[in-house]
Amino acid sequence: MEPVVDAITSELSDFTDLSEFIVAMIRLLFAALLGGLLGLEREQRGKPAGVRTHMLVCMGAALFIFIPQQAGISDVEMSRVIQGVIAGIGFLCAGTIITGKDDQGASGLTTAAGVWFTAAIGVAVGLGREQTAVICTALAWIVLYVVPFFTRSIHSKPP
Repeated sequence: MEPVVDAITSELSDFTDLSEFIVAMIRLLFAALLGGLLGLEREQRGKPAGVRTHMLVCMGAALFIFIPQQAGISDVEMSRVIQGVIAGIGFLCAGTIITGKDDQGASGLTTAAGVWFTAAIGVAVGLGREQTAVICTALAWIVLYVVPFFTRSIHSKPP
């Protein structure tokens, strides 16, 4: 029975010490918070990719970066991981874009761009660049919440 317990303990010991566990928790919770802030705007507007989607995308991107980094991969290999995250998120984003019947209009572009940008924020958090992630979240928040006030006033003025 002891070999089984040892094997299970060995298999479930990702972290060599408590500090690694704390860093992982901080990064993943931080990614969830930042992603949730961006998803809140989409949720308030009734869009399909809301708070939970943005939280999961941001945490997932952070995890895809954090795990290889924890394993000690090289910068070249990390570049390939980041490329994979970007490509994978592109497929998810494509699912949020709907083309009109007349092929003249499309909807879901802002949601798709938001999900894509949320993944980039997750990558930043996964790399331990939390300050950059906060700045990017603030800028995205401005784009989602503040810019619409200006664009509405432009569209509502008579020609």
